[in-house]
Amino acid sequence: MSILKSTAIFGSFTMISRILGFIRDILMAAVLGAGAITDCFVVAFKLPNFFRRLFAEGAFSASYVPIFSATLEKDGKEVALKFAEEAFACLLITLLLFVAIFELFTPALIFTIANGFVDDEAKFSLAVILTRYTFPFILFVSLSSLLAGILNSLGRFAETAAVPIILNICMISALVFAANTLETPAHALAIAVSVAGFIQLIFLFRACYSAGYRIKFKMPKLTPKVKKLLIVMGPAALGAGVIQLNLLLDMIIASHLPDASMSYLYYADRLNQFPVGVIGVALGTVLLPLLSRNIASGDEVLVLKNQNQAIEMGLFFTVPAAVAFIVVPADLIHVLLERSSFTSEATAQTSLTLMAYAAGLPAYVLAKVFVPGYFARNDTKTPLKFAIVALFINISLNLILMQYFAHVGLAMATAISAWINVFMLAGGLMLRGHYKIENSLLIRLFKYLICSVIMGSAVWLIRPLVKELIYGNAAEQVAGLLILVFSGFAVYLFATFLTKTVKKEELKALFSKR
Repeated sequence: MSILKSTAIFGSFTMISRILGFIRDILMAAVLGAGAITDCFVVAFKLPNFFRRLFAEGAFSASYVPIFSATLEKDGKEVALKFAEEAFACLLITLLLFVAIFELFTPALIFTIANGFVDDEAKFSLAVILTRYTFPFILFVSLSSLLAGILNSLGRFAETAAVPIILNICMISALVFAANTLETPAHALAIAVSVAGFIQLIFLFRACYSAGYRIKFKMPKLTPKVKKLLIVMGPAALGAGVIQLNLLLDMIIASHLPDASMSYLYYADRLNQFPVGVIGVALGTVLLPLLSRNIASGDEVLVLKNQNQAIEMGLFFTVPAAVAFIVVPADLIHVLLERSSFTSEATAQTSLTLMAYAAGLPAYVLAKVFVPGYFARNDTKTPLKFAIVALFINISLNLILMQYFAHVGLAMATAISAWINVFMLAGGLMLRGHYKIENSLLIRLFKYLICSVIMGSAVWLIRPLVKELIYGNAAEQVAGLLILVFSGFAVYLFATFLTKTVKKEELKALFSKR
């Protein structure tokens, strides 16, 4: 299956998940608004997600998938399955201890990462309670990551891409059916997070079983392959830790800003993460096992081809998305979020934050493409070094820019440091001879930029014509936004065909059976 086809499958399910995520956020904005309770839930939700990205999507996935894929390519199914069972046993015991410790010391954890809450006893106490409800999620989602790694290595991306849908359905159900049954709607949301994690794990167990990979429970054993996994995981954990520490520091700084600052950052980031999740995560997920198999078979030509194809595909979607977020952020946020407890002031502040985040949108996606080039070669140290540099740049910029732009300054710092990180990742691969930019790629990237500017100009000209709709009743708002979105999309596609940016063979590959 081609990288275009695989990414399309993964991206399609991810898009469904993101749409449900938007519905979830719309309900959250309506029920919780932007205030102290939302700030507490954001902290409680981000903490398990912090460790999810650190362990599940970070160190473990980066280390496990290349080893499993190479083992499957060289030694066959039985040896690969044995390794999966050994890794699962070690991961389970480690996570049980980890979750137990953090459940016990949750107050100290909240004190560390959101010490701006300390002066408000009620706010601090609520953050502790909600975090204890959400934290078991890390146990289930990390184990799910191992099972997802098996399925991705087999080219079965649909099941793994569908998993986040479960989380959004559970959270939406909590907001609709259980919001008024507990002390606050945030309590229902926090419980729903952990319940969703358990359901996700069961779903992937069944998917692996249907694929012929039945994971049996064994006593943990330090085998040679598990030792190799742990050795590779060390730098990967530190690298992922640095990236997540970057986000954590943003949270710590934001906790000292006025109430609702964290909410503005959260909602803006959620919108910005839509194309990152649909395209960037899809490309990174598909690319890692693919490059691992290419390298294991010694086909460096195919490695370069797949990586360049991933870059083209990523920027084809994210450059116009970034332009749209910069040109009409307020219209998007007004229609999607502004209702009930989410005020026009919240819309204005979230819009400014989204514009700042959007400046780094292509960089967030490119990082997802370049990092697998290191991980597939079992090099987890180099991305760590680059991540540390980006961290210090982000901290420095945070402290400077927040003085002038408050929460918007934090988003600006994130975008700038993301671009610096990407340049380092690309440069590192090029210096080693593992990557080179072809002239045809540069030409196409320039065309994407031109087409995106044309699209942005068209949307800006169309906007006054639909403004009354966007600021009318609910039905008119949706109609106005759809006109803007589809008009922009149509103009962009027309521009790409006019400039011969899109190739017919790529469209054929996308819709072919293989």
